[in-house]
Amino acid sequence: MRARLVQPRHAHLRTEDLGKGFEARPVLSGVHLTASTGQRLGVIGENGRGKSTLLRLLAGDLEPDAGTVTRHGSVATAAQELPFTADDTVGTLLDHALAPARAAVAEVDGAAAALADAEPGADDRYAVALAEAERLEAWDAERRADLALAALDAPADRALRLAELSVGQRYRVRLACVLAERADILLLDEPTNHLDASGMAYLTARLREHQGVVVLVSHDRALLDEVCTALLDLDPNAEGEVVLHGGGYSAYRSAKAAERARWEQRYALEASRDAELREQVSAAEARLVTSWRPPKGAGRHKRATRAPSRMRTVARRLEELTDRRVPEPPAPLRFASPDLEAGPDEVLLGASGVTVPGRLRPHPDLAVAAGGRLVVSGANGTGKSTLLGVLAGRVVPASGAVHRGGRTRIGLLAQESDFPDPSLSPVRLAGGDAEPLRGLGLLADVDLTRPVGRLSTGQRRRLSLALLLLRAPHVLLLDEPTNHLSIALVDELTEALLVTAAAVVVATHDRRLRADLGDWPELELI
Repeated sequence: MRARLVQPRHAHLRTEDLGKGFEARPVLSGVHLTASTGQRLGVIGENGRGKSTLLRLLAGDLEPDAGTVTRHGSVATAAQELPFTADDTVGTLLDHALAPARAAVAEVDGAAAALADAEPGADDRYAVALAEAERLEAWDAERRADLALAALDAPADRALRLAELSVGQRYRVRLACVLAERADILLLDEPTNHLDASGMAYLTARLREHQGVVVLVSHDRALLDEVCTALLDLDPNAEGEVVLHGGGYSAYRSAKAAERARWEQRYALEASRDAELREQVSAAEARLVTSWRPPKGAGRHKRATRAPSRMRTVARRLEELTDRRVPEPPAPLRFASPDLEAGPDEVLLGASGVTVPGRLRPHPDLAVAAGGRLVVSGANGTGKSTLLGVLAGRVVPASGAVHRGGRTRIGLLAQESDFPDPSLSPVRLAGGDAEPLRGLGLLADVDLTRPVGRLSTGQRRRLSLALLLLRAPHVLLLDEPTNHLSIALVDELTEALLVTAAAVVVATHDRRLRADLGDWPELELI
């Protein structure tokens, strides 16, 4: 599988025949990639296809089973999950990110002292140190970090322990550090998760200005359009290769549809030709078995001896066709939304005067009718997730009242998937019956019996959505529902939300989803 980006300047990042598998199951294989300075590569593909694995291989956090990764320049990574110890603080992350800049400044100071003392080679040492510090914009690093923390609405107190922060706050701190670091290669896994509109605008601007290489995994279709110079699709084509598409998501979507149509057409033609040749071989074999002879007449012996030769010719054609035939296009997972009911009451859910100290300020009353629609908006910290938690009954408000219809089933999809026992399989979590899960089209059959702990982040998100839908709620409360999902599933989920009979309340910063739900009523929290 070969995907190449070529520019006159030397490559910063290259892979050759890269492969990685888990549990004797290949995840990536034969990936060839070259990315150069100024290029911003988006990585897309179905959940479980190996997008996060590819980033970890590029970063050197994983050893490949096959192939090589060559890096030129420094690397900074923002993964979906941030490991940390009990003693780690915001300052811990900042110290790590700013260490190269601080070291560069220290080296300039040391070289300047050596120059003042007329030490041998001090001129060259100072020139090298100064060039490196200027490349890193080292004297501006602390200010740059403060600006990034503020722009992403991330906690700036260096003494704050990471364990005391929310998942979103920790991720925003880490992303701010990566953007402030000035590394040559940025590897970003779902960077728009946990960002509000202003944060996404800042991220977009910084990525477009980056002078090195950017490789990002994202479901955010707007970001892919605005930032990426090319998209690497990890869903293999007819030849089993990953494909590099120039431009952003809009161009990719058209090219992908055309590619799929060509694959299906070629498969149909080759299947038809295969059937035709097999029929000819069978007919020739039958003639030989029955000692077939042509009718009496001139040349009959010549025609009789031609039958074995013709059979061999047809068999050879069949063998050649079999060797080059494309496989049947795999049936992609297709989300099949269940037929949810509108609900037994006219007003299914409501809230009046609800507040949660430090998390949710007073806001207008709300009421969700059967089949109703509502978008909850607001910057990070205004309490969108808290409000949905209150409506679902998971958060107890300090004041106000929540109305829930006595027979109303309410389901919440939280921002992050949490499974206390990672050894359980999706089938076990769904009550032991695989068919309801299979019918939703959210997980492949092979993943239905795997332990949850071995599923990818995106697959776990799919499972959370599946378990929610299997409870057949009358009201869907969806907190950033597009987080961690593949782009294809985001499109399918959007279509389902537009037509479902159930009531839907969505809190999202996803710009394309907000546009798609643009005619829904909106509650803005401030």
